[in-house]
Amino acid sequence: MPQAQHPPFPAPCPEESLFVELARTVDLLARGPSRLLKAAGISPAQYNVLRILRGEPEGLLCGEIASRMISRDPDITRLVDRLEKQGLISRCRRDQDRRGVVVRIAPQGMSLLSRLDEPVRELHREQLGHIAPQRLQNLIRLLRACRREQD
Repeated sequence: MPQAQHPPFPAPCPEESLFVELARTVDLLARGPSRLLKAAGISPAQYNVLRILRGEPEGLLCGEIASRMISRDPDITRLVDRLEKQGLISRCRRDQDRRGVVVRIAPQGMSLLSRLDEPVRELHREQLGHIAPQRLQNLIRLLRACRREQD
């Protein structure tokens, strides 16, 4: 009995090919930082929260943190809970609006980030240092264009 023939698959469009290449690249590049951060006792999402808070000495509401995350985390409250348990952040109610809880980076969180700064930079240099600076800037502009952001 002859085997059934499948119709030929359409060639991917350039946008689909780009999407696949981006996804494969992100997966590959994310492995190194993930291992480095795991060894430090935090996840990439927790690291992202700490970096966001480092730039906001007055603190932020959870919703503001969530809006700045690299990868959206639907349960930002649980993420913040874990960081607080580790002593890396603190939470307090706003004076004027008791409903709002402000999250701030704790000294222990600042210390952890300080210890991670250079190893993370070095890892990124190892991963992408073979690309000329001008090409890196061009790639940054193209990726922002993919997200329809302004330069």
